[in-house]
Amino acid sequence: MPVVLAVIMYGLGLGLALADFRRVRHHPRAVAAALVCQVLLLPAACFGLVLAFDLAPAYAVGMMLLAASPGGAIANYYSRLFGGDVALNITLTAVNSGLSLFSLPLIVNFSLEYFDVGRDSLGLNYDKILQVFAIVLIPVGLGMLTRARAPRVRERIDRPVRVASLFGLFLVIVGVAWVERDRITDSFVDLAPITFLFTLVSLAVGYGATRLVRAAHPQAVACCFEIGMHNVGLAMTIAISPTLLDSTEMAMPGAVYAVVSYVAATLAGYALRAINPEGAARRPAPVRPASGDPTVRG
Repeated sequence: MPVVLAVIMYGLGLGLALADFRRVRHHPRAVAAALVCQVLLLPAACFGLVLAFDLAPAYAVGMMLLAASPGGAIANYYSRLFGGDVALNITLTAVNSGLSLFSLPLIVNFSLEYFDVGRDSLGLNYDKILQVFAIVLIPVGLGMLTRARAPRVRERIDRPVRVASLFGLFLVIVGVAWVERDRITDSFVDLAPITFLFTLVSLAVGYGATRLVRAAHPQAVACCFEIGMHNVGLAMTIAISPTLLDSTEMAMPGAVYAVVSYVAATLAGYALRAINPEGAARRPAPVRPASGDPTVRG
């Protein structure tokens, strides 16, 4: 799983440049709203849902782990498909991924203690935090370096890396399902409703919070999917890794979410088209290349 996540994060880095971090100043209110949603609103909403559904402790921690995870690369695809500002998506992915390295351990640590699953604290173990940093930041940095220094290489490997990421994540989900095969039906019945509802809540919070700060519709769509489509690979890696949480049960919410979230996000996308103030989906905003990078075209 760490190898799969490294490939996923390397592919994410291939799509990032330093300019994506500097672009925050162009949409400060939208970025601020998205960060508040990611760090405060979503974990609080997920915690309420977990209590309302009375999940088993391991599943409850898995849900909170999912809520604390930043947006995944699939959010960019959905944003482009349904008229979002893709450049803002990329910026939010960069900022949220960095921020989650600090917020995620705190949220998971709280969940482990509250639901009393008998696991060591993720947030208070320095070695474990370094592992999360390593499997996230190092591959992203290498991907960004490839994009900046070897644009032709980046152009050739971008699609194969994305395919490998999806295939690897699929294998991991199948593996988790196999380990939990004796109770997979019960697990799906328990988790499908809450993961579907959580996805809808995440999408609604992302769009609504951004509109409240008077961001335009394309920026709100970008935040909607960035906040609503969580990084399943990161959540499942932390859950499965023997040196972190070492629990396939905690990974099950991520596995179920990986299936139902696409349905919820697609429904939300068509709803966003219906409420577009101009009556039709806007054309996706072009992704501006970093200076000197000829590989990304509008």
